[in-house]
Order: sequence, then structure tokens, then C-alpha cells
Amino acid sequence: MNKIKVTLVYCLFALITMSLGLFSRADIIEFPTWVSLYLGDFLWALMVFWLICTVRPSMCPRQVFVIACLFCFSVELSQLYQADWLNSIRQTWLGALVLGFGFKFSDLVAYLLGNAFGASIRYRLRGISESFIVLK
Repeated sequence: MNKIKVTLVYCLFALITMSLGLFSRADIIEFPTWVSLYLGDFLWALMVFWLICTVRPSMCPRQVFVIACLFCFSVELSQLYQADWLNSIRQTWLGALVLGFGFKFSDLVAYLLGNAFGASIRYRLRGISESFIVLK
């Protein structure tokens, strides 16, 4: 399968994950408290993983995992810095979704698990790639 098809598959995964993440923040379904606290962060990290796969489809799952974790951790650690200009970005809808508000160690765990889940899925898809879809 060519690179364009692989990129489209990862883009689709990212869009599905984004949709699930936005849905998890909506008030349509009342999730248990622990799910509400961590599901959005888990899915945000998974979306970051798929977006990196979209940009670099030939990168191995382990490399994507490391880069995605570094990105997610950097965003979380940036929440320790509370400059006025950065907080004004955080007050927007998109800024809040991307940058968050306050540092929580538990978010780092959710990011780690979300990226590990993505790496696991990607690794398993490589095993069936010869007969169905080619993902490197």
C-alpha cells in the first residue's frame, strides 16, 4: 500500500480519536468520576500519537511513542508556567483543549497509557498488514 493510503488511515484514526475525545467532554453521557477525569487525557495523547504517525508514517511504533510522550509531557509541564499571554490562550476553547490549565501528575500517567495504547495498536496492525493494510 502506498504512503498516501497509510497516511489517510492514520488521519482517520486521529479524527476518530478526536471525536471520541470531544464526546467524552460532552454532557451527553454521564461517565463515572474516574473515567471523566482521565479519559479525555488518554484520548488526547492517543490523538497526538496518531497525528505523529500521520506526519511520519514510516517511523517505528517505539519512536512515535517516545516523541508523542515527550510532546504530551512538555504540554503538561508547560502548565507550571502561568504567564499572562499563555493564560489568555488557555482561556480560548482550542487553547484549553490543547494546553490545559493546571499541572497534574495523573495526567502524565494518562498520556503514557494513551500513547502505549496507540503503540500497541500500531504494532498489532503491522502483523496483519500483509493481508489487509500496510502500516510500517
